[in-house]
Amino acid sequence: MVKKKSISQTDIIRFYMDYVLMNDHKPKSVYAFAKDNNFDESKFYEFFSSFEALEQSIFKVFFVNTYNALEKSEDYQNFDPQNKLLSFYFTFFENLTANRSYVVHALKGNKNDMKSLRVLSQLKKSFNNYIEHLGINLIDVQQDQLQKIQTRGLTESAWFQLLVTMKFWLDDTSTSFEKTDIFIEKSVRASFDLINIAPLKSIIDFGKFLFKEKMQMN
Repeated sequence: MVKKKSISQTDIIRFYMDYVLMNDHKPKSVYAFAKDNNFDESKFYEFFSSFEALEQSIFKVFFVNTYNALEKSEDYQNFDPQNKLLSFYFTFFENLTANRSYVVHALKGNKNDMKSLRVLSQLKKSFNNYIEHLGINLIDVQQDQLQKIQTRGLTESAWFQLLVTMKFWLDDTSTSFEKTDIFIEKSVRASFDLINIAPLKSIIDFGKFLFKEKMQMN
């Protein structure tokens, strides 16, 4: 059989996700994977150094697809940081839902400790960079060192919030993941109220929602 001459990064990712979902494990080797999908092994290494690198890139692709879709929206360009982040969340989780079977497989067994997952490392870098350039107003400090600490605190808390939301989505059994949509709106609004030292109404509202869901899940 003639090998495929034109093979893209997207093709390889699609082949890999299909293989994992059909077989419930990663391919035994890059050689076997390439042969099964009728392309030269060397094409794989043009894009990825290993299966681990490929797995990390999949979650980055979810981010890139989300970001590119938002950047094409004129409405998004006119949003304030809070509504931009809300739009990011809703679009990002639409992408995750479209690939839920793979995401569940990739994160299963580790959903309670996702902070240490190497598979999310590229997603974290991209997301942190997105947060840094979102234009969120912080306390005006004159010292560069304090500014760096404040920015790092913002990105780390935002990343933790994304992980918590992913965990909630993985556990969500509501129709069309409606509860995740509610979680997103309440948590993002509450986090901005904390930053702005605003009234605690939305924070209390979010706390009540979390308590209610916790009780139901138990």
